[in-house]
Amino acid sequence: MTEKLSPAPQPSHRLIPSQFPPIGLFDTVATASDLEAVMDLAGWTNDRLVAERIGRLPEHEWVFGRANASIVMAAFLHVAPAGMRFNGPELGAWYAAAEIQTAIAEVGHHLRREAIARNAPAMQRTYRAYSAGLQGDYVDIHSLQAERPELYAPDSYAASQAFGEAIRASGGDGILYDSVRLSGGVNVAAYRPSKVLDVTQTDHFEISISAAERRIEARKLKAA
Repeated sequence: MTEKLSPAPQPSHRLIPSQFPPIGLFDTVATASDLEAVMDLAGWTNDRLVAERIGRLPEHEWVFGRANASIVMAAFLHVAPAGMRFNGPELGAWYAAAEIQTAIAEVGHHLRREAIARNAPAMQRTYRAYSAGLQGDYVDIHSLQAERPELYAPDSYAASQAFGEAIRASGGDGILYDSVRLSGGVNVAAYRPSKVLDVTQTDHFEISISAAERRIEARKLKAA
């Protein structure tokens, strides 16, 4: 099957829990050798998985020496143990949404899953929002949920991870796909850190969920 390629939405939006403060490890170093030294000094490479993951990224894909480079690299180096929809646990991806409402729906879904796993009746968390420009051409499977249901399975990432990692291995930039959490929403999974550009922190949101309901409450926080 010849896959359709499309540009990513501009800008795209990503939410990161505020409990993980930005650490500018990658932002100020000037060379790849400096980056390795700083990672050693900061203890990042003491984490075997982080060391292995940066080794899986070609050096020309390392992002450093620009604002919010650490935010980009963290998306690839700190990965959920089971991976996510279009990446396995070996290497992460930059997930973002065309609209901030879709990003809220996505994190709200995962916050509810966490509440259920913890047997908590409700949870609340604050998030930092980032906007970014994504270069490249993305395999476009949005509006294909009926034709490719295995890639949109709500309870299994087996097929979608294999699909995504094959695209990454072939040199593809990423995947453009429908949100499973918000009807009409569009998401992107980007595999090339070097093509995640102009990353800017925007707003802060407080997101609240109930384990027993699908409703998500999001409140934009005022700047201090």
